[in-house]
Amino acid sequence: MSRVAKKPVALVKGVELSVQADVISVKGPKGALSIAKPAGVDVKVEDGHALLSADTPQQVPMAGTLRAILANMVHGVSAGFERKLELVGVGYRAAMQGSDLNLSLGYSHPVLFAPPAGITITTPTQTEILVAGADKQLVGEVAAKIRGYRPPEPYKGKGVKYSDETIIRKEAKKA
Repeated sequence: MSRVAKKPVALVKGVELSVQADVISVKGPKGALSIAKPAGVDVKVEDGHALLSADTPQQVPMAGTLRAILANMVHGVSAGFERKLELVGVGYRAAMQGSDLNLSLGYSHPVLFAPPAGITITTPTQTEILVAGADKQLVGEVAAKIRGYRPPEPYKGKGVKYSDETIIRKEAKKA
């Protein structure tokens, strides 16, 4: 069996995992998440740990995948996930306008972005954006969508970039 699936998922204090016939749901202080239970994978909750097992050898990869997803769900509802974006460029700004994110990215018009349910966006400074939420996949998707409005370019490094991203710079043409 997969080594990933053999490792139990530790349920931290305040997090409860419930398994129905076709849905696995996790509730915690930061929210509630659920996922469809794949056929052929069994989930049992025993003394603060979730144990996964596969019915057939063909379901072993799915058991490992489900274990990783459940671990991310438990971490998300207890501590949460966040991505930090930085705006690099003269005149590039971000500000919250109600619940929407207002971006000035060098276009002739401002870019308005409405975050989906379960995601909170904050702007500590005019050039920083914090995307936070309980669902790791949704946080990454929203951060990538915001970055996609003006990806960093390789000559001056201008654009929206992740805080831990390094932009490989190109040398300009020589005459």
